[in-house]
Amino acid sequence: MPLPFSPDPALKPEVHGFFDPATNTISYIVRDPASNACAIIDSVMDIDYAAGRLSHESADRMIAMVMDNGWQLEWLIETHVHADHLSAAPYIQETLGGRLGIGENIVIVQETFGKVFNEGTEFQRDGSQFDRLFTDGDSYQIGGMTAHVMHTPGHTPACMTHVIGDAAFVGDTLFMPDGGSARADFPGGDARTLYRSTKRVLSLPEQTRLFMCHDYGPNGRDIKWETSVGEERRYNIHLHDGISEDAFVAMREKRDATLSMPRLILPSLQVNMRAGDIPKDKDGRPMLKVPINTL
Repeated sequence: MPLPFSPDPALKPEVHGFFDPATNTISYIVRDPASNACAIIDSVMDIDYAAGRLSHESADRMIAMVMDNGWQLEWLIETHVHADHLSAAPYIQETLGGRLGIGENIVIVQETFGKVFNEGTEFQRDGSQFDRLFTDGDSYQIGGMTAHVMHTPGHTPACMTHVIGDAAFVGDTLFMPDGGSARADFPGGDARTLYRSTKRVLSLPEQTRLFMCHDYGPNGRDIKWETSVGEERRYNIHLHDGISEDAFVAMREKRDATLSMPRLILPSLQVNMRAGDIPKDKDGRPMLKVPINTL
């Protein structure tokens, strides 16, 4: 499928990455170099799952950078419904403002996991918890910068890649070249779809900077989160040029069959399908469920 927009490699947004070692997630502040406008992508809320305690140290670091520099937050972006960390979007939005956006297929995720967690009719499955639902080819403004959105499913049905000038935020599609690719075995995931999505990302100009959502430091190397289309096409262990779709699917499905579920998948899905809000019990107390033998 061709790109639904024309990339602008001359536009070079300022990008600041924030690594969360508890979940191996990288969150980003993306600033328009010609103004004080910025966006936050894939924020993290801290959780001590065993103790049932939430905190906001990770989000507070991002808030501090925005406030200390006098920047204006215009967007909070979720590349997808994460299964490995909880979003801090509502907490950040309460302090800094901004609009919260995610891909339109969030409604599929909400329908699927609304059933898994036996949510009642009060849980809306129409994406209305978010300020904007993006479709393939949509765009939005961060100051004077135009951000473009590509639908890149496979890991989940709602995955979107956000392309801002010479920078692309790929969510859980690609990893660093020595990390390969994201898993595709969650409900609604599909390895063949993921292959086609990654090839779409890799059709961007070779110099495009790619920013990962996760890194695990394969073979003990230092954590990294920035690479390029050219480097991925040459060196990605799962998706370099010449790897066929069938070969990728066979590898991905065999590998996924050996993977355990992410440690925080149950709280993450319940919170993130609600745009970062914590579900409550019938008495209005914050409460998470643990469905048994369901996933």
